[in-house]
Amino acid sequence: MLYALSLLAGIGFLTLGGEALIRGAVAGARRAGVSPLLTGLVVVGFGTSAPELVVSIDAAINQQPDIAVGNIVGSNIGNILLILGLCAIICPMTVQPQALRRDGVVMVAASLLFIGLAWGGALGRLDAGLFIAGLVGYLVWAYLSERQQTIPAAEMHASEADEMTKLPKTGLTIIVALVLGLGLLIGGSQLLLYGAIGLAQAMGISEAVIGLTIVAVGTSLPEMAVSIIAALRRHADVAVGNILGSNIFNILGILGVSAFLQPLPIAARVGAFDQWVMLGAAGILMLFLYTGMRLSRVEGAFLLAGYIVYLALSFSVINAT
Repeated sequence: MLYALSLLAGIGFLTLGGEALIRGAVAGARRAGVSPLLTGLVVVGFGTSAPELVVSIDAAINQQPDIAVGNIVGSNIGNILLILGLCAIICPMTVQPQALRRDGVVMVAASLLFIGLAWGGALGRLDAGLFIAGLVGYLVWAYLSERQQTIPAAEMHASEADEMTKLPKTGLTIIVALVLGLGLLIGGSQLLLYGAIGLAQAMGISEAVIGLTIVAVGTSLPEMAVSIIAALRRHADVAVGNILGSNIFNILGILGVSAFLQPLPIAARVGAFDQWVMLGAAGILMLFLYTGMRLSRVEGAFLLAGYIVYLALSFSVINAT
């Protein structure tokens, strides 16, 4: 009963935190003159990855590499198949080619980099340095490209941000919304993880499966909250940008920091199965978005069905490895 109550409380806090964060982020972007696209990718995308950051660092320090790595790989799979699948079913999602050429390409490249570095069976401090260097390079590229305020993507996001109402008005309320949002996200994720891990361990599930599924979904709920809110408001690019930015930060930022603090062995099942699902999900998303620059309801249903199959395999056939 305690674990179940912890799960429910965590979901509630994560939902409220996602709402507060996106409002504060968009209001802060407008006040500071930062483009909404860059805000979605950096502030919202990276901010909603705070639970993954906290959980993976804690797992690495406490010698639980399967949870630290599985959390990131599983989150990236869930972000695409589960979250974007649900969002596309709610509202078909369009995207500008500029976002795909930069952020989509970086997401796929980050996935390939992970597979290449994990080939040796572990991620060490040298690998961590490469991840972090890649993140810094991406942020510089994103900042320089976003300075071109006349590109169509920037103009479209500016008009989308103008449609949002009931945003914080003053600097103080913006800070309060951001801090409150992140606080609720982090606190909610900890409550959810406490309940999820407790229930999973009682069922005799391995740490790798816990990290890749229950923990990954739990820490991805902030991305789900922000993206579904954006989809309901017909701000499709905010939802897509949030997921692309989160997936980039998950690999380059969170795994970079975690592997720097403690070398991370790669579980056999991750190398044999899950990392390829992560890469395949990224590739399928890019294919869907490039063909017509949109994600239709049918394509969203396909992604969601893919996640159901992935979960079924994780808890049955692949769980044995």
